Amino acid sequence: MRRLFRAVLLGALALGAALAQATMGLTELPGLKGDGPVTVFYPSDSPAAPVARGPFSPSVALNGRAIAGNRRLVVLSHGSGGAPWVHTDLARALVEAGFVVALPEHRGDNHRDASSPGPDSWKLRPAEASRAIDAVGRDARFAPLLDLARVGVVGQSAGGHTALSLAGGRWSPARFLRHCEAHIAEDFNACVGTFTLLNGGLFDGLKRSAALGVLRQRFDDETLFDHHDPRFAAAVAGVPAAADFDPASLARPRIPLALVTAGRDRWLTPRWHSDAVLTACTSCERIAHLPDGGHSILLSPLPPPEVLGAVERQLLADPAGFDRGVLPDVDRKIAAFFRRHLLP
Repeated sequence: MRRLFRAVLLGALALGAALAQATMGLTELPGLKGDGPVTVFYPSDSPAAPVARGPFSPSVALNGRAIAGNRRLVVLSHGSGGAPWVHTDLARALVEAGFVVALPEHRGDNHRDASSPGPDSWKLRPAEASRAIDAVGRDARFAPLLDLARVGVVGQSAGGHTALSLAGGRWSPARFLRHCEAHIAEDFNACVGTFTLLNGGLFDGLKRSAALGVLRQRFDDETLFDHHDPRFAAAVAGVPAAADFDPASLARPRIPLALVTAGRDRWLTPRWHSDAVLTACTSCERIAHLPDGGHSILLSPLPPPEVLGAVERQLLADPAGFDRGVLPDVDRKIAAFFRRHLLP
């Protein structure tokens, strides 16, 4: 027993030393079945250098050689209209902990195509996350380095909705509609996205009425949607869209489920989203709560204001006085949660 413990300890120390010297690799894989590309971040021993990706320049080993980490994969589901690069800091924390990170581009709800956000995208996202596992597993660089029997998923906003679905949550478009009918004034942008804002002006009533008219035409389906993939073994939902879930389906998630929450979220009012999940799920762990944080607490680096629309700029702006210096600790807590639940 002592020899076994010593061997495990020495192996862990050796892995830690190797990862301490590693860089973060970056590559892009073609999606399966018509999906968009899958961006992959991973431990590498190739030199890193800044690489231009839109307005961002992450320091990565572009297509660098992959090296062994902890043999586990984490799928990262981006938010509505999202891109990989606003999750680079979280991906780096996960890679430094030994994980490979796969970020699928969600159809109709990404930075290149924002034509189908909300429930239309939510129906597709869990299966896209499953196919991202398959895409990584088929790649000759990663297949020998990974055990895909236990995979994690982390998501922000609409990506948090993906994580809740993969943890066992069931939702319906009609539940989304009923929430908006009941709370359109208090949770307006959860229902309409970035189309417009309520500003206390003369036209707020017209905006609410028009929004409900559109929602009633599109979202009356009572079908409860879920997605079961036994490879997913732990989930983290950050400021998730959640008002459309059946609370009973989240009372006992089929896998360990943690939340990251923000007290001043203007896009998804916590009362009907993250707080509602925590009320329903007594076994869920809130691994981080930022009382002064807004909707963008899992976006790091933040997208520059010039690439955002006027409504997005307001919904994603950090509240006055919020210190982004706390975010690296949130990323480390997410990595620690996956180490606890995914590693042997």
